[in-house]
Formats: sequence, C-alpha cells, structure tokens
Amino acid sequence: MAETVKVKELVDKLSLEVVTGDEESLERVITTGDISRPGLELTGYFNYYSHDRLQLFGNKEITFAERMMPEERLMVLRRMCSDDTPAFIVSRGLTPPKEMITAASERNIPVLSSPISTSRLLGEISSFLNGGLAPRTSVHGVLVDVYGLGVLIQGDSGIGKSETALELVKRGHRLIADDRVDVYQQDELTLIGEPPKILQHLIEIRGIGIIDVMNLFGASAVRGSMPLQLVVYLENWSKDKKYDRLGSGNTDVEIAEVKIPQVKIPVKTGRNVAIIIEVAAMNFRARTMGYDATKTFEDRLTQLIEENSGQ
Repeated sequence: MAETVKVKELVDKLSLEVVTGDEESLERVITTGDISRPGLELTGYFNYYSHDRLQLFGNKEITFAERMMPEERLMVLRRMCSDDTPAFIVSRGLTPPKEMITAASERNIPVLSSPISTSRLLGEISSFLNGGLAPRTSVHGVLVDVYGLGVLIQGDSGIGKSETALELVKRGHRLIADDRVDVYQQDELTLIGEPPKILQHLIEIRGIGIIDVMNLFGASAVRGSMPLQLVVYLENWSKDKKYDRLGSGNTDVEIAEVKIPQVKIPVKTGRNVAIIIEVAAMNFRARTMGYDATKTFEDRLTQLIEENSGQ
C-alpha cells in the first residue's frame, strides 16, 4: 500500500494558515512529493497539467493572475480544480485571488497561505513530503541517539536490548524507538528511523512492563526521528568463539538497500553494555573524522617490528 500524507499533517507541520477549507477538505490526501508551479496553466495550457499535485503560487503566479480579466481568471482556476487536487498554497503572505477561493470552495479544496518565500517554502514542503511518502520498512531493535549518533541496537530476544537502552537514557542519551523501528530512505546513503505511532516514547522492560520514557525522564529523553548510522549487534558470549580484539573485523549490514556499519558486542555477566555502546559510538565518530585507533596501533606495531629487525 502506497504511503499518503493528509493536507492537515502538512498544515500542522509547516504552520500554514487555512484561508478557506473545512475539516473535510483538510482530510484530502497528497500522493506525490512533486509540487506544481502552475505558470503555463494560467495561460490556458492544460495539456500536461499535474492535477494531483499541490499547486504552489508565488509572486510570479499571483502577479500574472492579477493581470487577467476576472472571468478568465475564474475559468482557469476552475479548470485547475480536480477531485484529486490536494490544495492551493500561496507563499510570501500574498492575498489569494478571490476567484481562487471561489473555485476551490466549489470543489472543497483548501487554500493555504504561508509568510515565507516561495523557494524556501518549496524546499520545506518537498522535504516533508519526501519523508512522509517514502516507503517504510520495519526492523527489529531499539534505536537510540547516542552523542548525536543514531545507534540501532539489535540482538536475540531476551538479550537485554531494551534494558541497555534504558541505561543509556539514564546516562543522558535519547530514545527514538523500542522493539520496532520504522525506517525509510531519505536518499541513497541515508536512512531515517522513527517509532510506530503506537510505540512512541514507550519502552518494554521485562518484569516491569511498559513504561513511558518521556513521562519518567522528561522530554529531553526522547526524540521523534534520527538518521540510522551505526548498528550494534548484541550476542551471547561463548568461550569457544574468537572475537575481534583490534576492531578491524567490523562489517556492514544492509537495511532498506542502504549499507550501515555494524559492530558485534559479546554480552556476559559483568559487562556494562551501555558504556561499551557509548565508546563504540565515540570510536565510530572518530573514524568518520579520520582517526582510526586500529590503524594507529598497526602502524606502531609495524614500526616496532622494523626497529627490532634492524638491530
């Protein structure tokens, strides 16, 4: 099923003014992130009119419309009104032509207004719609903001993912989603993770049940969404398994067609997993900034071997 966004969600997100339109008109759905600047349509050319897009009027469109005769303006704007036209939006706080209000009201299409510039408004609408209309993929795990880094904690059921996330929240980090994370592709290299609405701000702790993190720890303990940048996989410690001790064996995991770096952490009694995840996040950020402790160690080891072999 394709994702849709309601006009009301756009109004609330961008604080748009509703010039005309009732609650029913604000329930209209937006099915495409493309936005129309109807310059050609105002001249009467409708061969390729995208009637299912938001119709954005800036200074050029309003100025051109004002030069038209009232009867012609009403006729053109009526042709622009279709059953699947989501809304008309006027930027820069400009006054919509009364013919626009008349034509839109006849088809119960809302007319919205914003005080910001057309180019900026276009960018904000596109950004919101691209996120809202992007296909979602659900992944199992807990997403936490650790030092500004989106860390997805995964692992077998019962290994302590939620408890670790709770410890991170107590240490000043922020919860995005527990148990199930909805992710969507913002671009070719970026995934955004967010909680399902039913699980927002909630976390399940075995033995206690469901707790509301925002209610217990405050608004600063939660976050609505976050780019997913690092996956930490918790696995049970096994004395028969060899673990990476240098940090050179990190791999990538593919989520929604995007490769995300993954760190595997063995869990056993006595290990403070929350602190280890903090260090993993800081180490990952250091690597992205060009400092690699593993490479530094290997360079020192190579230098030491060369010095000893020269003696």
